[in-house]
Amino acid sequence: MKPIISLLKYAVDTCVKIIPRGLFLSALKTLIRSRSRTLKPADSLRFLFTIEHFLYTLEGGKSVEYGGGVHTKHRHIRYHEFFIDRIGENETVLDIGCGIGAVAASVADATSAHVTAIDMNGESIDTARRIHNRPNVEYIHGDATKYLPEGRFDTVILSNVLEHLSGRTAFLETIRTRIAPKRMLVRVPLFERDWRVPLKKELGLDWRLDSTHETEYTLESFTGEMTSAGFVITHQEVRWGEIWAEAVPQHSATPGA
Repeated sequence: MKPIISLLKYAVDTCVKIIPRGLFLSALKTLIRSRSRTLKPADSLRFLFTIEHFLYTLEGGKSVEYGGGVHTKHRHIRYHEFFIDRIGENETVLDIGCGIGAVAASVADATSAHVTAIDMNGESIDTARRIHNRPNVEYIHGDATKYLPEGRFDTVILSNVLEHLSGRTAFLETIRTRIAPKRMLVRVPLFERDWRVPLKKELGLDWRLDSTHETEYTLESFTGEMTSAGFVITHQEVRWGEIWAEAVPQHSATPGA
């Protein structure tokens, strides 16, 4: 089987190089359309959604390459500004699941805050230290669900982090009691972002944006999770198929507390 696959790959690579792009795309569209027509509607949808998922993943990787190592969504969606606008000058910030440090660096540059940024991926932390090194940012390699940095922080950032975790309520409660932040800034994917999401789920396909997601939220499930963890949502907006929210500990939101 492997020799056949290698031969097929060689033939495809050769054809791609010699066939004009317009002709190649036309042939590809014809193949996909023809295959779709031979299938029952449900199977046809599964076939098309599988191709869509493959392309989405490929597009994400190429967007990182195009952006010079940073996904272009950072500048297109402009979600950094949501965090920056809600953080005061010279505050202390804990960025949990910081990835390659793009948000941490933006916050540090714009607010002069001291940012402690933690991620469990060692390669991401190495990249953050290399391309987003700042005097007021400290990068830590560690699992925040098992280890939270010592001390209190004014703001905790969870940017596309919660959806990757199990035991989210307990984790949020730990943040509230151990860190005691003034505010928590959260960004999570919305299940209700597109009609195709519930359709994929109905067809038994992976409907998530990322296979490592434990959940993707509805407005109701997000509010319920925050409330169960002892937080009150003081601001919420839906942008780009995501929930962007600011939440405070319940005692902070109580008049006269």
